[in-house]
Amino acid sequence: MNWRKTLIVGILAASAMAQAQRPDSGPGKTKEQELETVRERISELKKSMDTAAEERDRLAGELQEQEVAISEQRIRIAEIEREQRYTTSKKEQLDATLLQREAHLDDESAALAAQVRSAYMSGSQEKIRLLLNQQDPATLGRLMAYYDYLNDYRAENIGAVIAEIRELDALRGKIAAEEARLGALATSRYAELTRLNQAQERRAALLVSLRERISREGEEVERLAAQEKDLTRLIAELTSILSDYPISSEEPFSDHKGKLTWPVAGTLLHDFGQPRGGGNMTWNGVVMETPRGTEVRAIYHGRIAFADWLAGMGLLVIVDHGEGYMTLYGYNETILKKAGDWVAPGDVIATVGDSGGQSEAGLYFELRKGTQPVNPRRWITRRPGD
Repeated sequence: MNWRKTLIVGILAASAMAQAQRPDSGPGKTKEQELETVRERISELKKSMDTAAEERDRLAGELQEQEVAISEQRIRIAEIEREQRYTTSKKEQLDATLLQREAHLDDESAALAAQVRSAYMSGSQEKIRLLLNQQDPATLGRLMAYYDYLNDYRAENIGAVIAEIRELDALRGKIAAEEARLGALATSRYAELTRLNQAQERRAALLVSLRERISREGEEVERLAAQEKDLTRLIAELTSILSDYPISSEEPFSDHKGKLTWPVAGTLLHDFGQPRGGGNMTWNGVVMETPRGTEVRAIYHGRIAFADWLAGMGLLVIVDHGEGYMTLYGYNETILKKAGDWVAPGDVIATVGDSGGQSEAGLYFELRKGTQPVNPRRWITRRPGD
């Protein structure tokens, strides 16, 4: 009986050692693998939904392509502009340093020039004259020492001036490099803006075709119903995927009902429960008019469950807050997070836009418990900045 117990203990110990020796067995690596798995499953879900949407509506697929391209170009332009601001600041600092060094060089040059004039006035045989004109050996010794100190000082000044000149040349080289970088950045920004304008023109043409077809075929209700079905499917699938990776928090989302802050400040265009598009359709969330580019902030702790384009929603971010609660942020101009990222209240996750074929900039915001829309007004009472 003892030998069996010993054998079992040995097997368990060997298994533990083998597990410990695996390079990917650490907690950090496991979390990274889980995150990658979540992203892959969400990506597969998105591809499946895109295929179904394209089969149903070719124009919507083309609209997605253009709006995603516009978002990427705006992000690149923002990055270029940040680099331009940094480079400009760096050049201004170099210019200020250059002015200081030039002023110091002027002072050093003036002091050296005064010494040269003094030496010139004393004649070219200055040391010999000191030797011949002095009778007292002690006085002569002191004067010769002073003379040597003076020569050393002149030599140091000459060296300092030469060093200043070299440093100024190096500074001018750095300034020239920053100026060249600014020129290259300006060229890149112009090229991106050109591509952005072209993409926006193509998007505008697509919207005209889309609205003409909807008007001609009278399919607005059917289109909205299909989009709502897609969104419900997306929420259900995300809930299933993320159920394997639950969110735990010391303060559950439900404890903050009535205490949360709106993701943006703006004017209410459409309210929860209002009729939408005729028929029996109603708004499942709210639409807030606010300037393009306004930062969209997460309302509470959570994990990004979805960050991509969806028909009817445009560039959409979904945050999973745990307990089955999710918040949706649609119509964005750019998305600044990706699936799997963790967010805290107030974190910027996107910027306001008009994607999804909207005619004006605004944010679509929705709160869901599972697949069921919930009136966000009962949960969110604070304006940003309050």
